Amino acid sequence: MRAHALAAALAALPMITEAAYPATAAHPVTDVYHGVIVTDPYRWMEDMKSPEFQSWLHSEADYSASILKNLPGREALRQRLGVLADSGEATGGFEQAGGRIFFIRRAPGENARKLWVRDGLKGAERMLLDPDALPGEGGHHAIDWISPSPDGSRIAIGISLGGSENSVLRIIDVASGKLLGEAIDRTGLNEDGLAWQADGKGFFYNRHPASERYNKSAIYQHRIGEPESRDVAVFGWEVSPKNSFALADLPHPATTQGSRWVMMEVLHGDAVDRSYWIAPADKVNGPSTPWRRVISPADQVTHAVLAGDAIYAVSQKKASNRELLRLDLAHGGEARTVVPASAAALQFPVADKDAIYVKALDAGVSRLIRVPLKAGKPSEVKLPFEGTLRAIAPGKQGLLVQLEGWVHAPQVFALKNGKALPTDLQKPLKLDTTPFEARRVMVKSHDGVEVPLSLIVPKKLALDGRRPTILTGYGAYGISMEPRFNATRLAWLERGGVQAVCHVRGGGELGEAWHRGGHIATKQNTVSDFIACAEWLIANKYTSSATLAGTGGSAGGITIGGTITQRPDLLAAAQSSVGLSDMLRMELTPNGAPNIAEFGTVTNPEHFKTMFALSPYHRVRDGVRYPAVIVTTGANDPRVEAWIPSKFAARLQTANPDGKPVLLRVDFDAGHGMGSTVGQALEETADVWSFFLWQMGDAAFQPR
Repeated sequence: MRAHALAAALAALPMITEAAYPATAAHPVTDVYHGVIVTDPYRWMEDMKSPEFQSWLHSEADYSASILKNLPGREALRQRLGVLADSGEATGGFEQAGGRIFFIRRAPGENARKLWVRDGLKGAERMLLDPDALPGEGGHHAIDWISPSPDGSRIAIGISLGGSENSVLRIIDVASGKLLGEAIDRTGLNEDGLAWQADGKGFFYNRHPASERYNKSAIYQHRIGEPESRDVAVFGWEVSPKNSFALADLPHPATTQGSRWVMMEVLHGDAVDRSYWIAPADKVNGPSTPWRRVISPADQVTHAVLAGDAIYAVSQKKASNRELLRLDLAHGGEARTVVPASAAALQFPVADKDAIYVKALDAGVSRLIRVPLKAGKPSEVKLPFEGTLRAIAPGKQGLLVQLEGWVHAPQVFALKNGKALPTDLQKPLKLDTTPFEARRVMVKSHDGVEVPLSLIVPKKLALDGRRPTILTGYGAYGISMEPRFNATRLAWLERGGVQAVCHVRGGGELGEAWHRGGHIATKQNTVSDFIACAEWLIANKYTSSATLAGTGGSAGGITIGGTITQRPDLLAAAQSSVGLSDMLRMELTPNGAPNIAEFGTVTNPEHFKTMFALSPYHRVRDGVRYPAVIVTTGANDPRVEAWIPSKFAARLQTANPDGKPVLLRVDFDAGHGMGSTVGQALEETADVWSFFLWQMGDAAFQPR
């Protein structure tokens, strides 16, 4: 179909094929920020427990479902996604302890991920826990995190209900597979694991108060078999050291075999620079523990590990791509550089018994640097192929690493004596990815800065300007969008489509300078970079505005929301997934205080100016022809509460009720996406992609 004929066909498509949107009440509330009057018509939605909001939310969900189910190609697409998802076992989350290997696995046909253990690389393996076999009240259970004891005889595990991330800490006796008596709630902040004591009979863990979700947490000490009511707080909010903690400070404990120290890492909200405190393990004694801070935010350390009498810390104080420092704890914390900054951006260190391993990112490819604890110079570890390191797990079986890429399915290797030995921990998937390839180009943004753009395409791709294309962007917290394999992606590529990732500023692909390039005052660059990548795809005839969709999730809601509101002509369709779309009210949510470090605060006049200019909800204008938008949310989302995406969807619907469709898709048994079952994820993907293909004019997806 020629371009003008395609445009005419798209113009003839019905905008809404069902009844009008559910009625949405407006109860305007006016705020004044630094002399600027801001009217919020949907403030009432912030009371999510109110009957009015719940009734409206269910009406919107039912309305969206009624439209999506009438897209003819949707069921065939869902079936294909299921086949691809079941193309083999999926394993991850590797941990080693006591010669055992612990991991999370989903077998073909299973809906939930389960906990497994294997006795060494070649030994027998068995399932330790099926989370859905646990008794509970409705919904489904998810494994949030795992942490084995030093000898591998026990494993701590966080389990939550319905994607809520409300983890309950349980202990499994590995030999018998039985759950012990521990059931400690409010432990959802232990995603980085617990810190076991050397004897394996107790551990340190983070717990937040009943009145809070993310703030005011403290570290407690627990002994196996003791009631949690006897657990004593040893570090954190209003505990120790006194007057050292802000509201959003989040402490994590760390111990390492062979070290006589306990280390506490303190995240200052979502700021990238952290603090570290230490105390002798034998001196930890409730609030009287003699903690000593050895790293402050001024040192600009992003990650650190404990090894013997030293801390190895990744610092960006002197270089955007960071250097690795060694702090000698036995001599007052004296620091020296052991890995200088280079073209590769250092990411995080992992401690093994004889070396520190540092993951780095070099032009989108993972590198692994080995730093001997004793004699010897740092050296790069040769990896089997260029890709993304998804796991680095030291232990008796060697260093286990999991590698994958955009078109390379995950593989697990054991690195021993300089060699990479293949393992069967991840069996090959029954997929042929040879017809597809990954490309990487640099795109000039609005200010001349070159932005990386990753393309996943069929090798025999016709550049005719008509390829159905999905462009994704994130851009926050210095997080990098590294090459990840997703079997279900093939369902899009098989249709001759393109998937692309714009590595916008605000992320960490090119070091801390890249993060700062899209941070608070410079946040507009995040949106502008995404727009530049979209324009490049069109100019280079990969696609057109009629066949281009954009997506952004969570903090990426700012990215996609900004694109929708600033360039409504650019996309055929868009998805805002659990998206941060009300930047002025976000900081008042339970997860708001930590995010001030990343996005700013309305209490600061300069911050407010930038936030108001970008906030997607506040940038929607009546009568504008916006692209078709599907807003997705989980009713149990603890990070971006469901009222935030809901307000954005409502505002778009009322701004142009006769324009392209705006759907609010709600999963009432899901949260931010963590903990969702495979089935839930596939259902959402089928809905979103069907919505896109409908709006792109694909004949197989036009409503009857």
